[in-house]
Amino acid sequence: MTPIRTIERYLARQIYGAVGFVLAGFLALFAFFDLVGELKDLGLGAYQLQQIFTVVALWMPAHAYELFPVAVLIGTLYVLAHLSSNSEYTVMRAAGLSPGRAGLVLAKVGAAFVVLTFALGEWVAPHTEELAQQTRMRAMSSLIGQDLQSGLWFKDERTFINVAQAREADLLQGVRIYEFDATYRLRIVSEAREADYAGGGLWRLRDVAQTRFEGRPGSTRPVTERFGEAEWRSAVTPDLLSVLIVAPERMSAWKLYHYTQHLAGNRQKTERYEIALWKKLFYPLATLVMMALALPFAYLQSRSGMVGVKVFLGILLGIVFHMLNSLFSHVGLLQQWPPVAAAAVPSVLFFATALLMMLWIERLRPMWVRFRG
Repeated sequence: MTPIRTIERYLARQIYGAVGFVLAGFLALFAFFDLVGELKDLGLGAYQLQQIFTVVALWMPAHAYELFPVAVLIGTLYVLAHLSSNSEYTVMRAAGLSPGRAGLVLAKVGAAFVVLTFALGEWVAPHTEELAQQTRMRAMSSLIGQDLQSGLWFKDERTFINVAQAREADLLQGVRIYEFDATYRLRIVSEAREADYAGGGLWRLRDVAQTRFEGRPGSTRPVTERFGEAEWRSAVTPDLLSVLIVAPERMSAWKLYHYTQHLAGNRQKTERYEIALWKKLFYPLATLVMMALALPFAYLQSRSGMVGVKVFLGILLGIVFHMLNSLFSHVGLLQQWPPVAAAAVPSVLFFATALLMMLWIERLRPMWVRFRG
């Protein structure tokens, strides 16, 4: 086995262990904060301790997804700083580990983090987040779209739909459907006690009262009919309605893409969801950026700072990255930046910082030391 291969396996074991430990610590801390925050709603409806613990547990994959780059930065930085302080990294350099090869080794180690982050964000976290919100709403008898007293409103081409209650995305209660013609004159109003999704874009309406406005413009008359059951075809599906349960940042890229297409087809604003979609695609790569940012600290001698100081600096950098990631999303939305730019700027800035730090350590710092000497 070559020395580089041995070094790669050794670094991988150390980094995976450190990142796992840091992530577990963060998750325990955030779970405690969530638990304290949810206890204020204890006793509302059927929201008891069992439901609270279930919701807190279901939120953990979403926290893991959000915290993964920060945990990777702190864990990698700790390992490299510890190796540097013990002169182990000096031995690795003597064995042929150049900065370029060190970056390649970290990239190979970080590939597993990229895959794991993508899997969490695309499949695990969106599902558990939706389950958590549904559990919470069922227990508290809460509503989707509770910001408006009239309930939830959404649009499907020339049809406007109002839903009074929607505790589940595939079962709606108190449904009103307003259908307009090509000139946006009201043509049909349908009211149903409830609607459940049958698949293939088909909803079944129950206890339906349908009012048609017949006649020419200016002389229309309403004609009302009642049905025990009726069918309603719409592009609105439970997957689209689940967007109203789960925040865009915690949805899967696949659902974000389809919902963005739905909004664009109905001439509604899509910027927020486009930014969330691009962030979803770029975010797994942020783990590699964090590892690149940690690499320069391996080349700082122990006299330049203790391991604890370097780890504290890593925590600060992680917090700054987390804040910038949210900040640029809002700034990009307000300033109407291209969605890809709003999503990519934080990672690009941190990667450029990592490159500048390596340039300083490898080229400019030795020149500065010789100049001062």
